[in-house]
Amino acid sequence: MGALWFLELAYAAALIDIPRMMEKTIDMLHRSLDTFVKGDADTARKIVVEDDEVDNLYDQVFRELLTFMAEDPKTITRATRLIWVAHNLERSADRVTNICERVVYMVTGKMEEIGVSKY
Repeated sequence: MGALWFLELAYAAALIDIPRMMEKTIDMLHRSLDTFVKGDADTARKIVVEDDEVDNLYDQVFRELLTFMAEDPKTITRATRLIWVAHNLERSADRVTNICERVVYMVTGKMEEIGVSKY
């Protein structure tokens, strides 16, 4: 059995977390666009905080796939592509925070940097 089960588990976990990142990012985007249409600065501020969840999922996917690649170099190409998918989802969630910051500006007239991302 060896370490193969661990590698399969790490890869499977990444494949579970990437769709979770996608669903969260899409949900945040839809709600941020609603806040824009409605001029709802309070909800926009709440959405920004949710970016941390996507950031944490990205960190988890990155670590899991890095381990996967270190244990089996034949997986480097596949795992690297998945890391790029996760990276782009993380950046998309960051863009949602930009929309929300603009909604706050549109409503209040004050530009605020809310929930600054660690990336």
